[in-house]
Amino acid sequence: MSEKNFPLTRQELAELAKTYPTPFYLYDEGAIRENVRAMKKAFAVFPGFTEHFAVKALPNPFILKILAAEGLGADCSSLPELLLADMAGIRGERIMLTANETPAREYIKARELGAIINLDDRTHIEFLEKTAGLPELISCRYNPGPLKEGNAIIGKPEEAKYGFTREQLIDGYRTLRQKGVKRFGLHTMVASNELSLDYHLETGRLLFELAVEIKNKTGVALEFVNLGGGLGIPYRPDQEAVRWEDLAGGLKKLHGEILTGTGLEGLVIHTEYGRPITGPYGWLVTRAIHKKDIYRNYIGLDACMADLMRPALYGAYHHITVPGKEHAPPTETYDVVGSLCENNDKFAVQRRLPKIDVAAANPGEAGGGDFVIIHDAGAHGRAMGFNYNGKLRCGELLLRPGGSVVQIRRPETVEDYFATLDVEGLTQFH
Repeated sequence: MSEKNFPLTRQELAELAKTYPTPFYLYDEGAIRENVRAMKKAFAVFPGFTEHFAVKALPNPFILKILAAEGLGADCSSLPELLLADMAGIRGERIMLTANETPAREYIKARELGAIINLDDRTHIEFLEKTAGLPELISCRYNPGPLKEGNAIIGKPEEAKYGFTREQLIDGYRTLRQKGVKRFGLHTMVASNELSLDYHLETGRLLFELAVEIKNKTGVALEFVNLGGGLGIPYRPDQEAVRWEDLAGGLKKLHGEILTGTGLEGLVIHTEYGRPITGPYGWLVTRAIHKKDIYRNYIGLDACMADLMRPALYGAYHHITVPGKEHAPPTETYDVVGSLCENNDKFAVQRRLPKIDVAAANPGEAGGGDFVIIHDAGAHGRAMGFNYNGKLRCGELLLRPGGSVVQIRRPETVEDYFATLDVEGLTQFH
């Protein structure tokens, strides 16, 4: 079982909302730091271990700066993500640019920052050489196809657009070596939000065995393997998290069994976790503003799927609690919804919850509607927001270890929404 807690009381939350009206994201800095330290302690069995935090999960430089202070790097897949890493003080080989139909400007910036470039296709060898030049260190992404099952979120590897086939990979390393590349890495990413320990250990086995094959067939001795991300978190209370100690210990055992006597005993482990680093330590804080009873009973929130689209996109479960009513019996069945003009704008469908009270006519008055907490939103939450229907994305707050709260991203405004339009040109348009 996984506990679903929120770090503020209802009274503390009500005080906070006077300064920062809902909806907003809240992240717990202390809990994130503690989690990172536990991960690093477990993976200390691998000298040189590097975690490149998946910036796409939570692209905020305040968060990245916290992670950088704890010794983490960054996994990037766009120019802005590279700039965010640089802004947070993450540079050099602590950055990995994982290519994916990557334009030249992103390769050029990665080279400027000294990042590890992780190629996604053999044609990108020549593309990179001509646009940015080949660095001393190159990684290649492997797609195992039918040799490895994906999962419901990421799909089957053989249907994915990512990576080299096995044969292309062998040829790619030969080509890179002939072109003067001296240092090499190997990467794969074959699952998303996977809670099976065995699945992740099998990914390790796959890469360790492939590292031996690459050495035997090409003479290339890999410097590191990157196990990718894909480690899940227990979104549901009845699920269990994968323990860092079990994962690192299992990988260490396989590392020794497969690589001893191969000349690859020093093979370094890299990862690019995002969700298990920050996911459980972020919450979407919103408020009940409407109640509607027709064929079903609905609770309308002041947030919508523009703020958190995982439930609509994947049918994903996010646990919901009501501050002050944590121990109240779940006597009601609600669809918990937002105001987007889409019928799948639902945070929960037919969810058993305590009775939820909605806001008065003036939500700012005392006795306004119940706060509603959407849990495990600290990764792939605000990051996936959008402006469809003219909705404005909410802001982000950080709970500091001493108990203070700082705003690390303000909410969007109407002026932000119109900022990219040529309004002056509109007045002259006929």
